[in-house]
Amino acid sequence: MDFSFTILILALPLFSFALLGLTSKSLKADLAGYAGTTSLLVITVLSYLAAWRYFGGGDAEAGFGTTIAMNYLWLNFTDTLQIHIGILLDSLSIMMLVVITTVSLMVHIYSLGYMKGEKGFQRYYAFLSLFTFSMLGLVVATNIFQMYIFWELVGVSSYLLIGFYYERPSAVAASKKAFIVTRFADLGFLIGILMLSFSTGTFDFDALTSPTGPVISQPAGSLFMGLSVTTWAMLFIFMGGAGKSAMFPLHIWLPDAMEGPTPVSALIHAATMVVAGVYLVARLFPIYAMSAPEALDVISYIGSFTSLFAAVIACTQLDIKRVLAYSTLSQIGYMMVALGVSGYGGEAGLGYMASLFHLFTHAFFKALLFLGAGSVIHAVHSNMMTDMGGLRKYMPVTHVTFLIACLTIAGLPPLSGFFSKDEILVAAFEHNKIIFAVQWLVAGITAFYMFRLYFNIFWNRTPEYHHAPHESPVTMTLPLSFLAVASVFAGFVPFHELVTSDGKAFETSFHVLVALPSIAVALVGIGLAYIMYFKQNERPTKLAASISGIYTAAFHKFYIDEIYIFITKGIIFQFISRPVAWFDRHIVDGTMNLIGNTTVAASVVIRRLQSGKVQLYIWFFASGVLLLTLYMLLQ
Repeated sequence: MDFSFTILILALPLFSFALLGLTSKSLKADLAGYAGTTSLLVITVLSYLAAWRYFGGGDAEAGFGTTIAMNYLWLNFTDTLQIHIGILLDSLSIMMLVVITTVSLMVHIYSLGYMKGEKGFQRYYAFLSLFTFSMLGLVVATNIFQMYIFWELVGVSSYLLIGFYYERPSAVAASKKAFIVTRFADLGFLIGILMLSFSTGTFDFDALTSPTGPVISQPAGSLFMGLSVTTWAMLFIFMGGAGKSAMFPLHIWLPDAMEGPTPVSALIHAATMVVAGVYLVARLFPIYAMSAPEALDVISYIGSFTSLFAAVIACTQLDIKRVLAYSTLSQIGYMMVALGVSGYGGEAGLGYMASLFHLFTHAFFKALLFLGAGSVIHAVHSNMMTDMGGLRKYMPVTHVTFLIACLTIAGLPPLSGFFSKDEILVAAFEHNKIIFAVQWLVAGITAFYMFRLYFNIFWNRTPEYHHAPHESPVTMTLPLSFLAVASVFAGFVPFHELVTSDGKAFETSFHVLVALPSIAVALVGIGLAYIMYFKQNERPTKLAASISGIYTAAFHKFYIDEIYIFITKGIIFQFISRPVAWFDRHIVDGTMNLIGNTTVAASVVIRRLQSGKVQLYIWFFASGVLLLTLYMLLQ
């Protein structure tokens, strides 16, 4: 089947970025917005066409297989070590194409209303196109080196969009923080790539993840600290994924990234940058499962801790975008847990399927939550819950769609979040009861903090608004409505037949012993939020006072940022950087300056020998003759 048209999926956003970027000063704002949105609409149609052809023309029982739509030789190091640029289509990349283009299209449409009148509107749409191009190039990469190139482009794109309001110091600081933290993580990713390619002689995903390939079929190889080279390589690669997906302790950049425009937050959190780490582990999952199971254990525990850690912090935050940011950390932790507790092939790969199923459903309801929050911010001109309340009367569409998103993320049936989260809990229950218990608790905490957010925005009290809030324009409510419908029905997609660890369909069943407790804990969380926040009362204040130590620590994000500042400024800068700087200035520079000064002094003396004065030359000549004569006489 011909998939050559998929090159347009990459070419169009790149062309859109170049066009809008080069003509941003001369192109009218509205025209730039419509041009960028039209480009994304075409790309979305092409992505759905690719999905229809791929899944419609394959056999779920036999496995859908892999299609290389394009593959050009770029760098040729040896006969076996080569780097290609191409487009790889399999069930994982096709699913990601659908998710990225759908959410990005909704963000483009939404931004027509939300960003209208903003300075740099054309530049904003150019950056959106670059961001979409970067993520699309990442998910269709045929080899890990190509993925790394687009991985770094995603980092650059996020830097540009987070710092879009470059006149605000907080936005500039947030963009630098995101860029620097992820660069440290990406160093680990690069080390892992080099280790893996050196030991296997290839960068190609087909060769790397094949059960008969050079990684999986060969013995573990040499050991270091009890772990094989492959395991260390996969741990380093996961370090890159942990940075992009903001896993603890590399999570500190994500809450600050809320300084960017709200539609950007939706794009980053729902479909692009933050899910890149999950995609990375999923892309290399056969290696993790069959050659580096210890790395999967690390992934499951880091994901489990991050999901609980972020959920607790979300219960205390007042900025609605930061609540959603920590919610994303928690949900990405869920996805990592599912990958970490999964095996390879058939029903053993339940966790793999569940992780990507949750990535799929999460993209829709998290985009809906962020865009709904943007609609609220657009109406009241504030991010703080304390400035909100009673907005259901003024914003009926935003209210209903936001409620659907909250119910979905809480995991109530028959909404999509219930099905994907339930599969994760089942996989965790079968693999590790402790991790299951933690994730079950997180499910209740998630329901609590999301309905704390919902009640504080749309019920609780009605403050004195300076200007009466109003519903957002149709360019904003239309994406909200579409995403609400997707959040309801996305759970009915038969993921166990489409996206599995070995590409082959398997049967899943409804686990009552897991589903009923997860529904119960979600209802308990919603009930507690209702008691505390539905109407204004003193219960939240009294509870915070009774656990003031824990509450204060959670409100200040457990002082992780302060710890980083202490380590960097108090230890690294003070005891490492300053001595190194002193050595550089005084020893290295001093030695070079001494050599230079000595050369200059010698040249001052020597240049007198070539002064151009004939008398001086005669004097040197006569002196030389006299000295030679005396020397000969003395002999």
